[in-house]
Amino acid sequence: MRLATWNINGIKARLHNVLAWLEKDSPDFACLQEIKSEDDSLPRLEIEALGYHIETHGQKGFNGVALLSKSPIEDVTRGLPGDDSDTQARYIEGVVSTETGAVRLGGLYLPNGNPVDTEKYPYKLAWMARLKAHAAERLKLEEPFVLAGDYNVIPTETDVHDPEAWRDDALFKPETRAAYWGLMSLGFTDAIAATAPEPHAYTFWDFQGGAWPKNHGIRIDHLLLSPEAANRLSTAGISMELRSWEKPSDHVPVWVDLDV
Repeated sequence: MRLATWNINGIKARLHNVLAWLEKDSPDFACLQEIKSEDDSLPRLEIEALGYHIETHGQKGFNGVALLSKSPIEDVTRGLPGDDSDTQARYIEGVVSTETGAVRLGGLYLPNGNPVDTEKYPYKLAWMARLKAHAAERLKLEEPFVLAGDYNVIPTETDVHDPEAWRDDALFKPETRAAYWGLMSLGFTDAIAATAPEPHAYTFWDFQGGAWPKNHGIRIDHLLLSPEAANRLSTAGISMELRSWEKPSDHVPVWVDLDV
């Protein structure tokens, strides 16, 4: 079973790429971030024509997350618990059935947090605290659970082309990385780090400054596996070639294969 995550940076602007990716890589269960579309204006018919079920938590113009699956999606949760006043569409979760049981996928678009001297950075850290609390509850279910998406977190210095250039950025600040490793300490496994440990494997290249041809990237899109999912880990990878497609997103898909 292939699970994948991709920040598509606008589903309407990049629908052709999304459809081409679904036909090429054929993920069984996937999450998308930054769909930048309200639920009722999403181009569902084109995606459903490829055999996918869709669940969305949309928002006009920015944010927005979605789940796509070849099987019906059950037990859908929209929004990250812990703050009823938070209206940003950044989290969606669902379950699909397999021959050996259920697989749960949480798709997230973690706040960027910049500029760090504004309210955006405390919001990022508070969101990460809520995510950890929610993940801890989900782990009690003892089922294959994949927490995937655009984390806007650079975990280590080998996940960025120039650590010094990012030292004071919200994606790389010590407080951010500490919150990320606090989440990992619950018992998650980073699918990419576990299967492709070579350094400088990136998932994002800025549109500016020739970042893509220079390979000046960062790794901020992650698939974290619960112990039950990690026990079924076969392989994982980064679909870097999509960054060269016409009208690409600044992110590329990241995927993991589980034996379920």
